[in-house]
Amino acid sequence: MTKTDHESLQHMDEEAKRKKRMKWTIGIIAFVILQVVQALFFVLVIMKFKSPKFRVGEFDVQTLNVGTQASPSFDMSFVAPIRVKNTNWGPFKYDASTVSFTYGGVQVGQAIIPKSKANFKSTKKIDVSVTLSSANLPSTSNLGNELSSGIITLNSQGELKGKVTVMFMFKKTKTSQMNCTMAIDTSTKAVQSLTCK
Repeated sequence: MTKTDHESLQHMDEEAKRKKRMKWTIGIIAFVILQVVQALFFVLVIMKFKSPKFRVGEFDVQTLNVGTQASPSFDMSFVAPIRVKNTNWGPFKYDASTVSFTYGGVQVGQAIIPKSKANFKSTKKIDVSVTLSSANLPSTSNLGNELSSGIITLNSQGELKGKVTVMFMFKKTKTSQMNCTMAIDTSTKAVQSLTCK
């Protein structure tokens, strides 16, 4: 074996080592980039805690008795479909709460929401019996005018406090607010419109 062959062989050996080092470097860089992308996804998507949505859905009025414009009053009962929509990647465990139904800012009834949980990426459905009465309304209320128009406008407000748990160890306290306005048609005994903020 001549000196030139030996140098050529040594040069090829160094070239093979350099290519091997380059492959390892590229592999390590790709692995690091993948880990950074996974960490960013985890922090920006999974660990982003959001307040669940707390709403009342459309319902059928079971009973509705109304007075006249001269002697305005109403008594109503229905089953309120309360919905807790959890868009987080972990369950939302909430405490017992109440939903107040008001007319003109005066409470006319309430619904009790029992302590429970909404699973991750799902909606918890709670059906609650509600009875409303205008007995506590002041005589100066606008109820007589609304009864003559055939519509009763009600509001529902509530607050749900609880904790979202992600991966069994990361917990964050969240509060959900309900603020819905509904118009009840007194002739058809149906919900004419329902909007929630």
